[in-house]
Amino acid sequence: MKLCILDNDILDGHLAEAYSSFGALFIRLFEGAGADWDMEVFNTQLGQYPASFDDFDAVLLTGSRADSFSDAPWAVELRGHVTALLDARKKMVGVCFGHQLIALCMGAAVGRAPQGWGAGRMTYDWHRPELPHCAGRTQIALLASHQDQVFELPPGASLVASSSFCPVAAFTVGEEVFCIQPHPEFETEISAYLMDKRRDLLGEEKYAAARASLRLDHEGQHIARMIMTFLENPGA
Repeated sequence: MKLCILDNDILDGHLAEAYSSFGALFIRLFEGAGADWDMEVFNTQLGQYPASFDDFDAVLLTGSRADSFSDAPWAVELRGHVTALLDARKKMVGVCFGHQLIALCMGAAVGRAPQGWGAGRMTYDWHRPELPHCAGRTQIALLASHQDQVFELPPGASLVASSSFCPVAAFTVGEEVFCIQPHPEFETEISAYLMDKRRDLLGEEKYAAARASLRLDHEGQHIARMIMTFLENPGA
């Protein structure tokens, strides 16, 4: 498996020192789950793309502080590439910003969540027990950090996960696309750092509850294994 990781942010400060990049976090996640893949990272904000997406079996879009609907030139260029990849039925995974951008390219409404920021460990209802490694599953708990959401399922998509806070938390499109709003690649330290940085934006009540949620386990490795099988298996 050869995976193209489109990294949609540039980390700074403590996160850059500790983790390098979102792309590096995904390499760490998949290798920790047992992947023996060739993974290459391209930073879209710096205008980096592979010479040809045909050289890769699948493409993953990371999160970002930016809005998926931004008019920034790099975001416009990225949406053009993603639209072409969707037309080519390329295997793709979108996480957080990537989830939102793929949905937007498919014609779904995306924007600021009226209920404000989602942060910390959040629990979602799981609707697709037939997906790899999900037999019998009814819920999933993952780390989230977002103020934008996908408001409706894209045309032709199937709902995978939802919550009252985030009704479209994950979806698939056929056997080609898997998108998820929370972050399987996050570690507790990352979530805590982002919450501390945004404490005033979250408000003290939400901040305290989200911080307390980090005492519980999250299931990033489980989702990593599911994504790995989804990408490797043509019949996933």
